[in-house]
Amino acid sequence: MEVSITLWTLTIVGLAALIAVDFFIGRKPHDVSVKEAGVWTVVWIALACLFGLGLFLFSGGQPAGEFFAGFITEKSLSVDNLFVFVLIMAKFAVPSQYQQRVLLVGVLIALVLRAAFIAAGAAILAGFSWVFFLFGAFLIWTAWKLVQEARSGGEDEEFEENKLLKAAERRFGVADRYHGTKLWIRENGKRVMTPMLVVMLAIGTTDVLFALDSIPAIFGLTQDPYIVFTANAFALMGLRQLYFLIGGLLKKLVHLSYGLSVILGFIGVKLVLHALHEAGVHVPEISIPVSLGVICAVLIVTTVTSLMTTRGRAATEEVREGQGDTEHKDRIDA
Repeated sequence: MEVSITLWTLTIVGLAALIAVDFFIGRKPHDVSVKEAGVWTVVWIALACLFGLGLFLFSGGQPAGEFFAGFITEKSLSVDNLFVFVLIMAKFAVPSQYQQRVLLVGVLIALVLRAAFIAAGAAILAGFSWVFFLFGAFLIWTAWKLVQEARSGGEDEEFEENKLLKAAERRFGVADRYHGTKLWIRENGKRVMTPMLVVMLAIGTTDVLFALDSIPAIFGLTQDPYIVFTANAFALMGLRQLYFLIGGLLKKLVHLSYGLSVILGFIGVKLVLHALHEAGVHVPEISIPVSLGVICAVLIVTTVTSLMTTRGRAATEEVREGQGDTEHKDRIDA
């Protein structure tokens, strides 16, 4: 897909305008209701669908299919990010009315960093086709690692600050409490960071770790930098509202890691097959419609089985509690 400088500029300006509107509407710190989060989640998904429809009308079915496959993949992988965001919010004890501001700025930082990753990835793939083998192997390894973490209960781990964040805290110092939405204050004549800035940096820089698997994953679906960037942008920009919408449901998605591992493993195999095909080996390649179908099917099955499992566990716990109450009453009567 040929993308002119003008289209790139218009796309970035359009995304910036949407972000500005989002920031303007949520500029006043407040607790985000489920209704508000739900409305804005639908808005961002509708905007992504309209963008994909535009690609279909002006560029054809192939770019549109690649965009939707990439968007759904990035969206599903970003849900896994929310587990870490919850840990970060808890570690820094972010007041509920400030969490939406933290997520907005943190996601913007993540989007800028991902853009750099995408540019670097596109340049590497354009010059060295054998990198597809590395990306494919890395995704398969990541998929196996996700399965191992899911089996060991890795979602209960505590958040640990990365080296960059620790270095910034040592260099500038951090205030001992929140000062509204201020990012910097003066203490004893010295300019120091507030916890608000620290947690924003934590959200933004931590997302880089997730980009290490999500960027190769979407390059396994399309090698078009424009589609890769826009799919990432739309997936990330709706992440803030998704946090408030399904925050309470995250613990119920007990099979999410298994589903994501299947998706990453599938895309890893797709990348390896593509690399073999580029090397002249006659192997079948997985088409975008098949990829989109597999991704959607895995997510649906994962969600259904997760909800069934958590519902079954809840019912079992209720029975046990009922039996415990009965035994306690019998002892009292005795």
